[in-house]
Amino acid sequence: MRKYNALAFILLATLLASSCKDKNQAENNFSINEEVLKAQYTPKESLDLEIKNAKNKKIDSVVYSINNVKAGGAKGTSKFSFPLKDQKLGYQNVKANIYFEGEKEIDSSRVELISDITPKVLTYTIVNTYPHDINSYTEGLEFYKDTLYESAGEYGKSRLLKTDYKTGKILKSLKLEDKYFGEGITFINDKIYQLTYKEHTGYIYDAKTWKLEKTFVFDKLEGWGMTNDGKNIYFNDSSEKIWKMDPKTQKTIDNINVYSTNTKIKEVNELEWVDGKIYSNIYQKKAIVVINPVNGAVEGMLDMSNLEKLITRLPDTDVLNGIAYNPKTKTFFVTGKNWNKMFEIKINK
Repeated sequence: MRKYNALAFILLATLLASSCKDKNQAENNFSINEEVLKAQYTPKESLDLEIKNAKNKKIDSVVYSINNVKAGGAKGTSKFSFPLKDQKLGYQNVKANIYFEGEKEIDSSRVELISDITPKVLTYTIVNTYPHDINSYTEGLEFYKDTLYESAGEYGKSRLLKTDYKTGKILKSLKLEDKYFGEGITFINDKIYQLTYKEHTGYIYDAKTWKLEKTFVFDKLEGWGMTNDGKNIYFNDSSEKIWKMDPKTQKTIDNINVYSTNTKIKEVNELEWVDGKIYSNIYQKKAIVVINPVNGAVEGMLDMSNLEKLITRLPDTDVLNGIAYNPKTKTFFVTGKNWNKMFEIKINK
C-alpha cells in the first residue's frame, strides 16, 4: 500500500507539472524562433532573428537587444538581422520585446560567438640567460623605468621584489602578511598595483617609496595576472575572462572572454601588454598566447616547452609563469615558478 501511494504521488506530481507547463505555453503568444538559430556563430556572420507567432496575432513591433544593449527592430515585422563583427566573443544574450494589440511580451535566448581566427604559430630566439631566485614562486613580472619587478606568491612567502635581472640579485623586498598570497602586479600612474589570490584584496603602493597608499576589494573569483595599457588595468580571475579596471576607482568596467577558435581558454594567467596586444601564460601550459584585447580572440601562440630543458629542476620547481617586456631592448623576459633561470627572448617576425 505504501508503494502504491508513493507511485500515485509521483504520477500526480508529474501530471500537475505537465498541466502547469501546458498552461504557461498556452499563455505565451510569442517566442524567439530557436529553429533558425545555431549554437555557435563567428564574427563574420549575422544573427538572423525572427518571432514565432503561436496565435497569429498582429505584431505592432519587435525590439531586440543583445547583451542588454538595444540592437534594433522594426514595426510590423518580427525579423531582424544583427551583424556580429563588432561583438566580443562569448555568449550573446538575446532578448525580444514584442508589442501587439496594446500589450507586450518578452522572450529570450542565447548563442555563443566563437573566434574565426586560427592562431599563428610564432617562434622565438633566446638572446640571453640570467639567474633567477629559485625561491620566488613567480606570479607577476614587469619592467618599470628599465628595472625588473616581480611579485612572488605562496602563503608566508609572498613578496614584492625589485631585482637586477642580469645578476639575479634582489635589490629591494617587501614581504606580505602571511595570510595573503601575492599575485599579479602592474605599474600605472607611478603606482604599483598588486593582487592577492583568494583574499579579494588588492594593494596600491607609491612606485618610488613603496609606501602602501591604499588597499581595495575586488569581487571576482580570484586574483591572478595583471597588466595595463597606460589608461586601464587588465586582470584575470582563473576563468576565461580578462577584466578591465579603472585604476582610479578600482572598479571593473568591462571584460572579454578568451577564445582560441571554438574553445574557451580558461586559467589565463600572467599578463603583459605589448603594442596593443595582451601576452599571457596559460596556467600549467608550456605556451604563451597573444590575445586581441578588443574581442578576446587568440591571434598567436609560442611553444615554450623547450625552456624547461634548460633549467635545473628541483622538487619545488613548478610551471612556466612570468612575462615582462622591456621596451628599451624590445625583448621579452620569461621565467617560471621557482625556476633558477630567466630567459630573454626575441619573438621572430
